[in-house]
Amino acid sequence: MSRPIILYENMRAAAYIPYYLADANKAFAAEGVDVEIRTSPATHRTAEALLEGEADISWGGPMRVMLHHDRDPNCPLVCFCMVVGREPFSLIGREPNPRFRFADLKDARVGTVSEVPTPWMCFQDDLQRGGVDPATLNRVADSTMAENVAALRAGTLDVIQVFEPFADDLLASGDGHLWHAFAERGATAYTTFYTTRRFAEENRETCLAMTRAMAKTQTTLFADTAASIAERVSGYFPELATDALVRIINRYRDTSVWARTTALPPTPVVRLKAALISGGLISRDMPYERIVAEGLSDIT
Repeated sequence: MSRPIILYENMRAAAYIPYYLADANKAFAAEGVDVEIRTSPATHRTAEALLEGEADISWGGPMRVMLHHDRDPNCPLVCFCMVVGREPFSLIGREPNPRFRFADLKDARVGTVSEVPTPWMCFQDDLQRGGVDPATLNRVADSTMAENVAALRAGTLDVIQVFEPFADDLLASGDGHLWHAFAERGATAYTTFYTTRRFAEENRETCLAMTRAMAKTQTTLFADTAASIAERVSGYFPELATDALVRIINRYRDTSVWARTTALPPTPVVRLKAALISGGLISRDMPYERIVAEGLSDIT
């Protein structure tokens, strides 16, 4: 293309460290792609920006692609190149619970994520699979993660669902204890690139170059020390101390939150889709081939 690719950042989040590392390492430029990263004005606007031509490619949850396909069977959005392959959220409780089971939540005051739909959709699906009716939870569903952290510290909540750096802040201070990492569920397509089918078809080599850049970044992500990675991405998180960033990187690597390859096979896509259906966020199934761009993810 004669102009830079407009790449939308869904929101600033530690789970997206692989993308910041790619940017810091100039991985896209090394593949011959001129990329301009812009932050989406709102998470719900990311997919709409692609449809309206404000951006060319974004990174974010395939949930948005599925949601738009549910509303419009002819939706042109497609995913490729998986980067976050397991869920990055955790349950943090006020008291230790090393033998956690979902049944333990029946008598707890639980704060869940309100900022985006996917965490609760996956959580409620896990509950159902674990024999717990989500409707029976004593749940605070409309507070932010920051508000839930404060409530946990104040003792008005017993356990909260958060991602990093909220989890690390509670664990490092001793104010919270890890009950459950949702990454234990296994492969779930949590974050990929997505774009319109037309852009993918007309700019196939550009999309492949973007995938190659992320594949090389994935290698670096697992080969280099957490301290080295933290140093390179620290500018994206000026509010985080280096030691906190190192802990977060190690925790996400250890729990396999970040995918080791860019492949986007059916299994993690179906796992996410099943949760969205069971939670009522989407009303129907949709073919894998409709929501995943063919041949743009597995470059091995």
